[in-house]
Parts: sequence; C-alpha cells; structure tokens
Amino acid sequence: MTRRRPVFDHVIELNLQAGRRIGCNVYLIYDGDEYALFDIGYEEDVPEILELVRQLDFALDRCRYLIASHADVDHAQGLARARSFLPNAQVVAHPKAAEPLETGDRIITYAEIKAQNIDVPMPKAKVELLVDEGDRLQVGGLSIEVWHTPGHTEGQIALKLGELLFSGDNIFIDGSVGVIDAHHGSHIPDFIRSLERIRDAEEIRWLLPSHGPIFRRDPAMIQKTIDRLTQYQYLLDFGTCCVHWPVLEQWEREIALGILPQEREEQRAEQQS
Repeated sequence: MTRRRPVFDHVIELNLQAGRRIGCNVYLIYDGDEYALFDIGYEEDVPEILELVRQLDFALDRCRYLIASHADVDHAQGLARARSFLPNAQVVAHPKAAEPLETGDRIITYAEIKAQNIDVPMPKAKVELLVDEGDRLQVGGLSIEVWHTPGHTEGQIALKLGELLFSGDNIFIDGSVGVIDAHHGSHIPDFIRSLERIRDAEEIRWLLPSHGPIFRRDPAMIQKTIDRLTQYQYLLDFGTCCVHWPVLEQWEREIALGILPQEREEQRAEQQS
C-alpha cells in the first residue's frame, strides 16, 4: 500500500500523490472507504490513475461518483473507460454538460480543432446523475455542495466542501481563466458573475483548480481578473463572445458626419491639450 498524502482532510490530488503531472488535476474526495473522483482526464491515463487509487487502498467498487467539472476532452475523455472499471460509480455532470458527454460532441469538447490539427477521440459517456446549483453529493459522512459556475462553458460546476472549493477552470493561480471561445459555449458576462461569486465567498479559504497549483482565495487577484474580463466584453478579441463593440458606434458617427481620419486625430489632439 502506498502512503496517502492528502492535501487537506478527506482530499487527495492524484498528480501530487503520484509525484508527477499526469494530466488535469484529479481530486479523490473520501470519507472512510467511500470516495468520489472529480475529473478523470484523458482515456490513456485512466489505468494509471485507477492503479494509484488501488495502491492507496481504495477499492474500485467503493467509488460512488465520477464527477465531470465540465465536458472538455482533457477533463472527461476517460469517463467511459473509468466507469467500466468502477461498478458502483455514477457519472455525474451538469445538464448542460451531459449532452456533449453523451453524444461525444468533438467540437464543444475541444476534441477537434481543425485549424490546430487537434483530432482526438471523444468516447460517449452516459451521465447517470444530473446535478445543478444547490444539489448535494454524499460521500460517506461528507456533504458536498454543487455550484453552477458557467462562463468557460455553460455546464461547468464547482464543488464546495467546507472551506474548500474545487473550482474547475474558473480561475488559476496566475489569474488566468479557462479558455473563452464561442464554439465552446463561453459567455463572458456569466464568467464574470461566477468569478464575483468566488471572490465574495468569505467562507472559502482554498481554491482547488482543475489545472495548476492549489492556492488561497485572493479577492484582490480575482478582482483583477474580473476587471480584465469586463474589458473583454467590449473588445473584439473574442469575436462573438464580445457583447458590444463601441468602435462600431464611433465608426458610424464618423461616417454620418463625414469625419476624415486626419480630422479625427486633430479633434483628439485638441481634447488632450
């Protein structure tokens, strides 16, 4: 048996436990001999992950839940394979994540991005338990609260356990966020609201993201990220994820008034002097 190295009471992060990065962060949440796995990662890594679980003296038939934070391929490609080895586990996801998981949608899940020559399988996975805001998952004596935190995707969830928030791709230690992309179903106003919720959750001390190091909740850092995303809403950097582009109003005004580029720059210089 391998000695367990929990990051907090009732929580083991399997990359840290293994001593090397396997893939996305895989959290084993346990009480007694019952446990859940939050995200499973790529299909090819499932045998190593489950062998590590066995070495930690957790029986495969005592896994209660396989929880998908959302439907991205790097989080959920291995769900079907893992489920085949975990006879009593239920695959758990938000209703908005269930459809791409069950249909194996390769576009929404990022399994296929032709422009970048990304083309990997996305096996279909039956979602056996749908969860939404305020639902609770019971693992032994632990009661885990589900938060719906859309923005990166429509169907992203986070899990609250005491002062811990398993925060998915909402925010990382450097203030980065999960990818914003129209094909992915990203929505910047929702993203901002999810981040504001995390910023203001004073009962949360630690954020356990799906990529990178675990870190303390820092409202000032989260606010900087919110400020950046607030600007993104009005810039065309993210295409149709932009909610309004003020430059078009300026351009329409210049067209209507017949303002030439030189005249605009002269007016700007006068305003600044």
